[in-house]
Amino acid sequence: MKDLEKVFAIKGKEFLFKVETSNTTSDYLKYEKLRNEIWSFPEDNLPGARNMMCENFLHEGSSLFIAVYVEAEEGAFKQDKFHLVAFSYGFVGVKDKQIAFKALDNLQFYSQYVGVRQDFRNYGLGLLIKEFQREELMNLFGIYTITCTYDPLTGINAYRNIHHFGMEVLEYREDIYGEFGGLLNRMDVPRDRFFVSWDLKREIQRPDYDLESLLDSRYRLIKAENLKVQGKSRSLELEVIQEANLNLNQEFLLVQIPFDFYLMLRETDVEDEKTRRIPLEWRMKTRQVFQNLFQRKYKIIDFRKIEGKEEKDFYVLRKE
Repeated sequence: MKDLEKVFAIKGKEFLFKVETSNTTSDYLKYEKLRNEIWSFPEDNLPGARNMMCENFLHEGSSLFIAVYVEAEEGAFKQDKFHLVAFSYGFVGVKDKQIAFKALDNLQFYSQYVGVRQDFRNYGLGLLIKEFQREELMNLFGIYTITCTYDPLTGINAYRNIHHFGMEVLEYREDIYGEFGGLLNRMDVPRDRFFVSWDLKREIQRPDYDLESLLDSRYRLIKAENLKVQGKSRSLELEVIQEANLNLNQEFLLVQIPFDFYLMLRETDVEDEKTRRIPLEWRMKTRQVFQNLFQRKYKIIDFRKIEGKEEKDFYVLRKE
């Protein structure tokens, strides 16, 4: 097979993106090591190394492993756990359970993990690994739909999935990961997720709208204000949600989310109950907002970031 790897030069470094082809069990251990380094939750481990190798579509299964290696100091690509800086893992599934695997166009690919090591998160590897994944799925699998989940309150994921790739939100799922913890979650904040679908053949087409005019309060369902709090590591300002207005009925509406929800989760992990409840209030009120909007036939059409003196993140919705 050809076209199983690609090299990108980014900020003075070179990165090898490669479909995993190994038939050696031990080569798969590096994926579990990196997964735990990124999410820091060993209880949610990947399958054992032997099972991962068997899952690989190049062997007996339907899974696709993609590895990203940074170039070694001497200029070569060493494909080991020390130079593995990002990865993705997913598998083939079906859309309609009644049809199951009987029709090719009923197949979809569920992208379960896309992770980048902390010290390489300023290289745009998350976007590139999804684009590489798209190419390989179309070329190798002949599959044109990718699904995944992500936290609706994480702007970095929303920007990538909704704005950059034009994914469609299919469902709002409440606390679907139960006891799933780690660095990117907190046990007292429900792990809600958007379930999204990416049509790899569809070009992004969005209705025209004027973001500046939508920033008016008549179009914003969430009212929030910045509040200085004593966080876990320092004093800082965080956006605190005040109220959610479910009575707005304009053609276009905005839903604000925290600018950095991961930071909010970490810094509010303190004993003070009022501070600790800040991300929980965001979760519960935005859950109510999104579920209400979806019931009223609003659809997420975009995600926008406003940077500058006041940084803000917004979902843009339109009534169908």
